[in-house]
Amino acid sequence: MSKNDVELTVPLFPLHTVLFPGGIVPLRIFEPRYLDMVSHCLRTDSPFGVCLIQEGSELDHQVQIHDTGTLAKIIHWDRRADGLLGIDAQGQQRFRVLSRRTLSNQLIEARVKLLADDPVQELPHLFEELADILAHLLKQLDKHYCSLLNIDYRSANWVSHRLSELLPLPLKQRQQLLELDNALKRLVLLQESVAIMKLRG
Repeated sequence: MSKNDVELTVPLFPLHTVLFPGGIVPLRIFEPRYLDMVSHCLRTDSPFGVCLIQEGSELDHQVQIHDTGTLAKIIHWDRRADGLLGIDAQGQQRFRVLSRRTLSNQLIEARVKLLADDPVQELPHLFEELADILAHLLKQLDKHYCSLLNIDYRSANWVSHRLSELLPLPLKQRQQLLELDNALKRLVLLQESVAIMKLRG
């Protein structure tokens, strides 16, 4: 069985954000269902799933979500100054939701199928400007966030994922970029978006 034929049952954390493989999502945890989820994930060293909300809110267990999401692994946790639990989770492999159910504690659990990773590709010279833009964006971000990234400007996969997260794009467009299965296709669309941003000043 290949890696992308694997099916898993994972808890879901619907968010108004799109998580890409290798990306970092910081979260403040206060709802009992998500405290239970984090406790389980830490105890069993298992991931949870992040999906973009299509309709509804993060507090609604009947929330509508996009079917394509990303597994997230907790890589750091602490108690924040406000007393809430804080975690940093890193995106792993993409998945597609096959079915879902709501547990008694209102946590959403889903059966998911893992999707194939992008083919590993070096960044072509054509897209070197995008790597420069990404480097500029990362310099403006929190040092803690950057320290959690495995920076690789030579990787088309890594550059396309990080730019998809950091450029000021509509969530719907970010989701479309996540659903692409090829870094070069993603870079072409990002290059077009950057060109439009330049025209708008």
